[in-house]
Amino acid sequence: MSDEFPSVAEVLAEEPSVLVLDARGAVLTCTPTALRLFEGSIDKIRGVEISAFFDDPSVWAELVAGALGGIILSARADLHTVRGAPFSAVAAASVLAEGAEGRFLVRLIRAESPGSGPQTVRRPVPTAEQVLAKDPRALERLELLHDAATRIGGSLDVTRNAEQLLDVLIPAFADLGAVDLTEGVLLGEEPMSFPPGTPMQRIAVAAASGCWPRESHPVGETFRIGHEEAEHLRKGTPGVLPDLHLARAALKDDAERAALMLPPDATSLMVLPLLVRGGVLGAVGLWRTGTRAPFDPADVTLADEIGTRVSLSLDNARRYNLERRTAEALQQGLLPRPVVEVGAAKTFGAHLPARAVTGIGGSWYDVIALSSSRVGFVVGNAGGQGMNATAAMGRLRAAVQTLTDLDLSPDEVLSHLNDLVVRFAEDEEHRDVVPAGSVHGATCLYAVYDPITGRCVLASAGHPGPVLVSRGGAEADMVPVRPGLPLGEGAEPFEATELQLSPGDVLSFYTGALARDPFHTRALTVVREGTAGGAEGGRPVTEIGGRILEKLLQEPLDDDLALLVTQVRRLPEDATAAWELAADPSIVAGIRRHVADQLTFWGLEHLVFTTELIVSELVTNAIRYGGAPVGLRLIRDQRLICEVSDPSQTQPHLRRARWTDEGGRGLFLVAQLTHRWGSRYTGAGKTIWTEQLLEEVP
Repeated sequence: MSDEFPSVAEVLAEEPSVLVLDARGAVLTCTPTALRLFEGSIDKIRGVEISAFFDDPSVWAELVAGALGGIILSARADLHTVRGAPFSAVAAASVLAEGAEGRFLVRLIRAESPGSGPQTVRRPVPTAEQVLAKDPRALERLELLHDAATRIGGSLDVTRNAEQLLDVLIPAFADLGAVDLTEGVLLGEEPMSFPPGTPMQRIAVAAASGCWPRESHPVGETFRIGHEEAEHLRKGTPGVLPDLHLARAALKDDAERAALMLPPDATSLMVLPLLVRGGVLGAVGLWRTGTRAPFDPADVTLADEIGTRVSLSLDNARRYNLERRTAEALQQGLLPRPVVEVGAAKTFGAHLPARAVTGIGGSWYDVIALSSSRVGFVVGNAGGQGMNATAAMGRLRAAVQTLTDLDLSPDEVLSHLNDLVVRFAEDEEHRDVVPAGSVHGATCLYAVYDPITGRCVLASAGHPGPVLVSRGGAEADMVPVRPGLPLGEGAEPFEATELQLSPGDVLSFYTGALARDPFHTRALTVVREGTAGGAEGGRPVTEIGGRILEKLLQEPLDDDLALLVTQVRRLPEDATAAWELAADPSIVAGIRRHVADQLTFWGLEHLVFTTELIVSELVTNAIRYGGAPVGLRLIRDQRLICEVSDPSQTQPHLRRARWTDEGGRGLFLVAQLTHRWGSRYTGAGKTIWTEQLLEEVP
């Protein structure tokens, strides 16, 4: 024997050698002591059937028979290792749980030299008849364990896991069952040490008769348990009251505890704590009624094993629910409020998660108030699922919000957005781990509507157009936009599509599976029919959107979906006033009088003074630096808007004038007098605009 390895007896004297085997008995993996026993190399024994190590291969067959019968047997085994050294040991085999790496677990312990010392007697393997004669319910328990292994844990829904447990146990194991979890666990929080008075909620019940007792807590009811019960749950061992007669007498004056522990006709009670990592998830209450045998120690062992499996399943579902809730909360925080009402339109938006495990995707929408009473509608979809997709969606929405503040046309906004996505993608290439949610390949549709002219301009990056229904119409048409490539996948310019809308027209924007397969989905049919039916009946946009959502939710969605339904408006003709001015400084005094008269007509006398100052400054600058023609327009919407246009493309810049400067304070004054101001390029030059609140802020 080589001196490189210790003796067999020395190895097995240290600690057990454990091997994991497949259904054939071939070695999958083993502990370090087993590696030392079998020449120290897993490659030498992986795939070798363990019977090859026995001098008597029938020993392995006996161990397998015992393990499959639900009994862990041990037997004397004369092993012959690859080192050629025979020795004796006690071998024990057991069946692993479903879903484990292997099928059997074999332990080798208590080394002895052949022929010396006390001999271990091989235990005979009992027949099935012998096992059933000793314990008639052994087969029943084995079947119950099998049902628990195959039927529990297939869902990531906490309530569904509890219902699956009761489906297994009722009526096979008990006549009544209830699952109670702490409120914190239901919210996704980590299980805690469970102090007395912790709120618990009943999430599932089952009765063999099909009728849950009215005297006991129903599903959804919240209650608290006392110090004694809380201490028992923290210990984590199942508790049994084989006979409830004494308990009924003791609790006759405690209605609350009686409702928790003593359903009518119950004769025996078992409480099964649900623990994970030392924290309490909740408990399972099981009752037997009538003449059924009370719970015994063998039932406790069986229930404890099932409870361990259920605890892990519930904890997995809790973790998933926590991540899903977090992603939903983050996404809802990033999206605009569901109903947005501005002068140009009223909108209804919603995000619907999918039924799948990764139900939170990157679908999003936005409604952006632009200058001059215009409004922007945005929908898009970022790749990936879960938190990463939500984060990618948030980056896109923030980028679009920033770009729209520049008052660019929709096709220009998408071009700049595409450039940003390319830069983001280049940054991701240099990371060790690329996030599962990415802005690269995202789609986006951006539309700008002007309530004064009724003009709507749209541009798309890989996204289909919205559904359009004219006011009072019954036909839903797909707006024929010309989509460019998804963001980050090309450098081609995006094309703009122009529509002329009338007051009351309804546009329905959408994302998700509808956007990827716009002609063959049930959901798109629902959107089209719901939009057409609502517009034809003259219903408000909130009702149209609500009915569409109601129909969409009748069947689970395969993908998350964002929906934005908008009904456009037109400003009244008397809500605007416009003048075209010559490049003559002498006209400024006269235009101030026209502005004062118009504001008086609108009932905005309190804004006359500030508006005259604003108009004087902006018109004077336009005449001095821009040239003719100079345009002036006032718009009375939810705010008072003042626009001054000139043919120059030079943008104004706000600066702080020095004490010795003779000018440079005009825009600073304008900024102080207005709620906000800005400028935008036009086809004929530029426009500087300001907004004033109609009511003075206290």
